[in-house]
Amino acid sequence: WCPSSIVSSNLLALLSTALASKLVFRTGRDRAQACRDHYSRPVSIALWLGCEVAIAACDLAEVIGSAIALNLLFHIPLTWGIILTALDVMMVLVLQHRGFRLLEAVVITLVATVGACFFFELIISRPSLAGVAHGFIPTTDIFTDRDKLYIAIGILGATVMPHNLYLHSSIVQTRRYEETVAGKREAVRFAFIDSTIALTFALFINAAILIVAAATFYTTGHQGVAEIQDAYKLLTPLLGVSGASAVFALALLASGQNSTLTGTLAGQIVMEGFLDLRLRPWVRRLITRGIAIVPAIIVSVIAGESGTAKLLVLSQVILSLQLSFAVIPLVQFTSDPRKMGEFANAKWLRVAAWSAAVVIASLNLWLLVQTFQGWLA
Repeated sequence: WCPSSIVSSNLLALLSTALASKLVFRTGRDRAQACRDHYSRPVSIALWLGCEVAIAACDLAEVIGSAIALNLLFHIPLTWGIILTALDVMMVLVLQHRGFRLLEAVVITLVATVGACFFFELIISRPSLAGVAHGFIPTTDIFTDRDKLYIAIGILGATVMPHNLYLHSSIVQTRRYEETVAGKREAVRFAFIDSTIALTFALFINAAILIVAAATFYTTGHQGVAEIQDAYKLLTPLLGVSGASAVFALALLASGQNSTLTGTLAGQIVMEGFLDLRLRPWVRRLITRGIAIVPAIIVSVIAGESGTAKLLVLSQVILSLQLSFAVIPLVQFTSDPRKMGEFANAKWLRVAAWSAAVVIASLNLWLLVQTFQGWLA
């Protein structure tokens, strides 16, 4: 059920990015700017606050992931690793000062590093192809099993990050295209191709993580492995390849730094788009990182490694809970002929887009209902 959740999440991400590209090329406004134009000031502020919660949750995951990676690679205590992650604000500022294209190149390099690391792990783990294919068959037990639903929601949030949807629409604005109907249609087509390639690569990485975990731990009787640190310790002895654990930790560190860069850019974009307010990048970054570091340090001191791992999953669930507030306005805007003209969604696309929005909202709502039932019980 996990691989099928990843595929479904990727399809939702592809649909959302395609709609965002149409919105930008038709109106010249990114998602946040379109919301500010359409909604009242209180609604725009509420949407902005929700997006800020998502960015803080993502930053929390980056803080924990990077701290764990530093602990595994260099034996730096978890609490000190969390504090050290505050220094990456300097890296972001330097890259921003050098220009957006360099920043984009660094992001691509980090993502490629993660992909190469897990491609190596995938080869040496020698998974069962029949088992992999079976894992992509959708199941319905996530609707009755709260734990599976919780993980599936976390996968959805980690794949279709709401703030990254705003970031994508802003990046699309930097592309050059002819200001004609034909030129805009061509720009939408190329943007869709770009998104498809990027999300296909993301699908490979996410699927590879699960496949490696299943091939390494499940088939050897280590089904109880739930902590990143335990996985790190077992990878090399179980796979019989020296360096397997170090490659895993390197991928974790590269993933964390990639989230740092995208989270910083998204934070600036949503603040400027929703509020028409600009802050100095270092001020913006320190605020976001401060919000993430405080709970991470508290949990690491009180609950240790197991607590941070649970907080890591929770942060991704929070991302999913905020997703509807990013997707529903997008579907609404791109389905409106008054805004989009000839670029308005066709009937079949409106049905598909609204169905996706309803599925996302329903899954999140059902998780909340099950959670409240568990508390009452």
